[in-house]
Amino acid sequence: MAVDQKDQAAQKRWVAVLLAGTMALLPVMGEAQAVKETYQPASAYPLMIDRGSAGLWQSLQKLNTRASLMMVVAHPDDEDSGMLAFESRGNGVDTSLLTLNRGEGGQNVMTGNYWDELGIMRTQELLAAGDYFGVHQYFTRVADFGFSKTLEEALKQWGHDRVLADVVRQVRISRPLVINSVFAGNVSDGHGHHQTAGVMAQEAYKLAGDPKVFPEQIKAGLRPWNPLKVYARVPFATVDQRGIFDYATGHWEPVRFKNYVTGDYIEGVPTATLRIPEGGYNPLFGRSYLAIAREGLDKQKSQTGGVAIPVTRPFDSPYHLYASRVPAQVGHLPQQEESYFNGIDISLAGIANYVPAAEQAKWSAALQPVQASVDEATHAFDATDPTKSAPALAKGLEATRVLRAQIASSHLDVDAKYNMDHELGIKEAQFNEALTQSLGVSLLATVASGTIPARMGPMGDMSNQPTFQSVVAGQAFGVNVHVADQGAKALHIESATVDATDGKNWKLTTAAPMAGEIAAGQSSDVLVKAVVPQDAGITRPYFSRPSLEQPFYDLQLPQYLGLPTMPYPLLARVVYSFNGVKAEVRGVVQTTHRLNGGGPTLEPLLVAPAISVRVAPLAGVIPMDGELVKVHVTIGSSVKGLAKGEVKLSLPAGWTSSPETASFATSRDGDEQGIDFTVTTKNVQAKRYDLTAVATYEGKKFTEGFITIGYPGLRPYPMYRKAEYKATGVDVKVAPGLKVAYIMGTGDDVPAALANLGVHVTQLSAEDIASADLSVYDSIVLGVRTYAARPELRSLNDRLLQYVKDGGVVVTQYQTPEFDHNYGPYPLSVPADADKVVEEDSKVTILAPSDPLLNWPNKIVTADFDNWVEERGHGFLRSWDPKYIALTEMHDKDQDPQKGGLVYAPYGKGYYVYLAYAFFREMPEGVPGSFRIMANLISAKKNPHLPHAQ
Repeated sequence: MAVDQKDQAAQKRWVAVLLAGTMALLPVMGEAQAVKETYQPASAYPLMIDRGSAGLWQSLQKLNTRASLMMVVAHPDDEDSGMLAFESRGNGVDTSLLTLNRGEGGQNVMTGNYWDELGIMRTQELLAAGDYFGVHQYFTRVADFGFSKTLEEALKQWGHDRVLADVVRQVRISRPLVINSVFAGNVSDGHGHHQTAGVMAQEAYKLAGDPKVFPEQIKAGLRPWNPLKVYARVPFATVDQRGIFDYATGHWEPVRFKNYVTGDYIEGVPTATLRIPEGGYNPLFGRSYLAIAREGLDKQKSQTGGVAIPVTRPFDSPYHLYASRVPAQVGHLPQQEESYFNGIDISLAGIANYVPAAEQAKWSAALQPVQASVDEATHAFDATDPTKSAPALAKGLEATRVLRAQIASSHLDVDAKYNMDHELGIKEAQFNEALTQSLGVSLLATVASGTIPARMGPMGDMSNQPTFQSVVAGQAFGVNVHVADQGAKALHIESATVDATDGKNWKLTTAAPMAGEIAAGQSSDVLVKAVVPQDAGITRPYFSRPSLEQPFYDLQLPQYLGLPTMPYPLLARVVYSFNGVKAEVRGVVQTTHRLNGGGPTLEPLLVAPAISVRVAPLAGVIPMDGELVKVHVTIGSSVKGLAKGEVKLSLPAGWTSSPETASFATSRDGDEQGIDFTVTTKNVQAKRYDLTAVATYEGKKFTEGFITIGYPGLRPYPMYRKAEYKATGVDVKVAPGLKVAYIMGTGDDVPAALANLGVHVTQLSAEDIASADLSVYDSIVLGVRTYAARPELRSLNDRLLQYVKDGGVVVTQYQTPEFDHNYGPYPLSVPADADKVVEEDSKVTILAPSDPLLNWPNKIVTADFDNWVEERGHGFLRSWDPKYIALTEMHDKDQDPQKGGLVYAPYGKGYYVYLAYAFFREMPEGVPGSFRIMANLISAKKNPHLPHAQ
């Protein structure tokens, strides 16, 4: 579309004024705000409900209000997703979700990833879920260290001020009018992590506005912020005449709730000040808000395997107002409200409330053109022709920019400028999004497989051939930027660029400019040539921790604190103009990965090291009477072509390896080569030894590698580890010549850990369990949650019992309620609320110190329970037949004695063992006692001190 030269000149002047104003604000905005500008959701396409007329209608609701809300929770899947969807998608509230940790200490029914790998997975799950909720997402730096029964324990582990600082920081960045939480800081919350989230929501409300609290944040450029209200969801815990049930400890507690803002107590369960109608139906979506939210929750499969989508029916979520700064509510909180924002001026004119009273009329008038544009666009909205709203949206976008420039050049104080510009910055982004939706503009940037833009296929699709997923330093490649005008109005393209987000000097050049004019219904492509700099930032978590014992992360790139991930490396931007007003559409550069059954899947481009080096196992033990250690090294290549190099082990003094140095050669991107080293040890002591693999390629040394975390349907993300085998010398023996089988459950690394003992297990398939000769095995070990993950066991359980009866040994590791059907030879119970012992240093009592199972081939003593990580175990037996023998007892503080962690029973000629201890966590971490105990269990058939007669 042609633009008048006078209009172009005016546009340039306003852009210059705006840029000058923005630069003036940069010292105030701080680094955190600048980093947020580089962060872009990673999905190639928005959800269907965020496109076209449905998306535009939601954007119009957002433009018509300055309402903002932040929910604080502990883990992924804690969130009240229906409430978030209702406020964001139904009321236009600018909604944020702050999650304290990434769920590292949880369970995983989808893959064998645990700990920090699981945290990466659950982050990606929550990001996928959050697309449905319609929220901005943020995280603090603390890690899920496992089930925490009390608030005191959680705060002791994390550090009260460490958590609070990150929450206050994000409140100061996002500046929500209202804070809420699913949790109230009470035992009703379920456990200590949840309670911490409830406490932090209220304390951040109280303290974020005080510049003396965490003054380093103010020095860094943030400004104090006082949210106006804070809520917590009314608890749904069991309450009766005995009190309120704390399911974390199994005790009943007094029914009283602390208000962490005032310090007062509420006697009884807090009343519902507000009810959120999550079950409400939205005809634009054809679903209720709760149903949309559950579609998102279903993306978080690692904990449950997936959830059902509820049928549409009324459903309200109750919240209690704990504190308010709304003038009419100070000192006497309301008994009932219709909205979180009762008493708050959430109109656009309310932005003027940040200035002194004498100037509010002036700035309210200055806001009127913005409001008028929103009203005009809303009045013009036509679901069958959304472009009718475009002219008014363009005017609103321009008016917002003009107003931001006026504020930047005004004589208002720094806080007034900061707060007004913050809210108008949100409006500018919303106008930009709404204009793009109304015009039907879309962008897709993908790596180009050739040197020219992608061509149209015979079915009307662009090339969907698989491409590389990562690039390496020095690599040259192309990016195809595709822009489509799907609406009824022509567009003028101002520029099409690809920008690096890491601040490094990428060589990015456009082969030819994109067509200046795109007619309605047409599209255009441009090829951007890219060369990766030698110092390009690797795509990886911006945080790590030296060990699992540290319950928080160190920040390698602290500027990204709060973000789910660091920004993906390349971001495509297309600036277009409509009616003389410039707007932009942008997207993360994608690659094409073909999934069997899923077809071509778009995934963000990554930057990877040329060579990835991994060792297996990552940790383990070295028997003190042994001489040889096996170390498996995997070399992975991201080089697009031939890569040759060498790899060797860095060993403790006096140790040697065979081979001393090995060559590797890969021919293409994604190739892997495995190399086995046999290490000859010397004078092994009861201490830790580090063995590091070092690869050399083109003169550079590589000492770390990555694995890709995810599963089909979940966006993958790389997880890096040092190529280091952490081995501990330990006095451990195992019966000679053992043949051990393993039935894998939801996934664990116990089989690999057993190789430390010279035991190489055979994995059993369903067919093997049904028909193979099981008698050839001395023992069969069942992995965690096998009866949940392997339904065939329920029908084939008699095969296992017959194997025991005939003289075999079954070791069943921790199970979930699916096991609670007396699958042992005699009755035993693992109910849904089975006990757990989470204090990894809890005292252990050996109940039967002379029992043969605890005395051969290793003498098991209480020291074998020292230096455990995260927890003792899950799924402790609640009850068991007297024929079982309980060998140990342990319990958390104030918990009843737990004797159901290790029990066994003779059955026929063999033995059946139930083991609730978290060996699936301990053995991969090289905890010595777990190997000694497991060695005794799998050696039971050859134990000369156990009777083997029926």
